[in-house]
Amino acid sequence: MDSRDPSKRQQTGATLIEVLVSLLVLAFGMLSLSSLMAFAVQMPKLSGYRATAAILASGHVEKIRANRQGFAGGHYATTSSYDGSFNEISAVPCEFPNCTVDSLALMDDAATKRAVRQALPAGGVMTVCDPMPCNGNSMGSLWIMWQEPDTRSLLDPASSDNCPGSVISNYTNPRPRCIYLRFTP
Repeated sequence: MDSRDPSKRQQTGATLIEVLVSLLVLAFGMLSLSSLMAFAVQMPKLSGYRATAAILASGHVEKIRANRQGFAGGHYATTSSYDGSFNEISAVPCEFPNCTVDSLALMDDAATKRAVRQALPAGGVMTVCDPMPCNGNSMGSLWIMWQEPDTRSLLDPASSDNCPGSVISNYTNPRPRCIYLRFTP
């Protein structure tokens, strides 16, 4: 029998409850780290979509600037090609010497829509003139739209994108991401 006073005994190990509590705290910490890692892995892909959209928008504006008469005639002002689908968009040929200002604008528009659909998920393009109808003094507005994976809940497309009203009202689930470019031809 131990003759020492029980109040003076030292504890020499951790109890089972202390070990379980520490494992629970560690599990919650690892869970938050795993969600942070998933978010960090996805962000470069999302920023890549935005960079691709900016490059495609810039290229389309340069095509419009090369054919100012086509823009002034309203041939670049198109409705949105964003439909939330991944369907292929066909090309429109324009071959010399039969190429006109109008057919060149149709070819440029179809080529951009096709490139956006191939480079961005469910990509689409919309170009408008301000004021309508287009004339030599009109400004242009260009939107590139696409779908992003629905796995990030922290980034709400409604808070940071400038999408056309017709697209926002027609496509809410999933809501598209957009990049907007105002330009002078």
